[in-house]
Amino acid sequence: MNRLAIARFRNYEAGGRAVTITVPTTAGGLVITGSIDYRAKLGYGVVRGTGRDTSSDGLIQWNSTTVFVHPMTNTPAEAPASPPGSDWHRRPLQTSGSSLDSSLLIALSLGSDRPDNAELLPQNGAAWVGQDQVGGRQVDVMSGPAARGKPGTAGNVRYWIGSDGTMYRVQADVASEPQPVIIDFDTQAYVPVQPAPGVTPTR
Repeated sequence: MNRLAIARFRNYEAGGRAVTITVPTTAGGLVITGSIDYRAKLGYGVVRGTGRDTSSDGLIQWNSTTVFVHPMTNTPAEAPASPPGSDWHRRPLQTSGSSLDSSLLIALSLGSDRPDNAELLPQNGAAWVGQDQVGGRQVDVMSGPAARGKPGTAGNVRYWIGSDGTMYRVQADVASEPQPVIIDFDTQAYVPVQPAPGVTPTR
């Protein structure tokens, strides 16, 4: 449990991590490839639809309260390091009813400026599940405690954690979908997140 207790702190300590977020939706799903700055609490990347849901394709940036989208017809494989200067559309981040927004919030919540209390984790339902491999690394799979203040996670979260407490994958159920959200770390090189115009990092 000690490694689970420091996993979110490890992300914060690193400053940011490269992520791929696979979001289930009724129309086929969305994949976000990008980076999260765990100190500024700001995510940025490319969003692509799978299946028939390509209407959301483009760039996306988000903090804990707002989602900014920049639609594109020819979405690049990776987000440009400097976000475009205009054509961003903003909307409030929904705390329930949207699998995309739930996924964005869960991904942002995976960093913390202090370790979790290792003694409280088992009391809140955390447990060791087994071993697995992610990207050739041997990891332990642990089920997480009930998520505090995260509506829709239903406490059903699993973490894939390396021997030093580094988080490599997180799988979380969201209330609005039968399939879980999957967040993979280090899927590409981390690119520091620059705020798009009008985006304020939430420190």
